[in-house]
Amino acid sequence: MKATALVFIAFLIVVMSSQVPIKATVDGASVGETAQQCTVTELQSCLPALTSGGKPTGDCCGKLKAQEPCLCGYIKNPAYSKYVSSPNAHKVFVDCNVSYPTC
Repeated sequence: MKATALVFIAFLIVVMSSQVPIKATVDGASVGETAQQCTVTELQSCLPALTSGGKPTGDCCGKLKAQEPCLCGYIKNPAYSKYVSSPNAHKVFVDCNVSYPTC
């Protein structure tokens, strides 16, 4: 059981560390214009809360708020959607006072 958990956590770290480019636009920005630098690795401080359902750190909440325009891109990306859409992720959004996006 512990080995499975360790493998899962290692997998999450590898997935969260990959540099898949994701663009986010803000209202008024033209299509393809990058309005926010979306770097999923910025959310590594949220990994413990996302995997265990624990309380997110202040750093996690700050990074999550900074990456808020990127969340739809993460949700639409198959590599990240299962983590950003998980019940633990919803709890992290609530704890950090970040609205879950409607994409």
